[in-house]
Amino acid sequence: MTLILVYLVVLILVAVVLFGVGSVLFGRGEVLPPLPRATTATALPASGVTGADVEMVKFTQTLRGYKTSEVDWVLDRLGAELDELRGELAAIQATQARVADPADDDPVEGGAHALPAEDKAES
Repeated sequence: MTLILVYLVVLILVAVVLFGVGSVLFGRGEVLPPLPRATTATALPASGVTGADVEMVKFTQTLRGYKTSEVDWVLDRLGAELDELRGELAAIQATQARVADPADDDPVEGGAHALPAEDKAES
């Protein structure tokens, strides 16, 4: 019985020494305060999201995957950014189409139901 007690004490002593050596060699790491509830460390710029920004997104892992609120937030932001860019692109394409073909803005004279030129002068 005494032998088992000696082995147990030696085992605990070795564990404490290994823990102390590991703490000294590797340090305790950065101690960060916990995030307030309903906030996230996930970040995206206010506008002009780039591919590199999306690659840098990290989600908090939970028991069953990622935190749903963070994923939803990122997807909403990316969706809004895409909608804004597509709107700007459509506006630019519409402007270029008007500049490229200004004749489309003028009313068309003649046509199947138009009066002959001499009849127009009389009316």
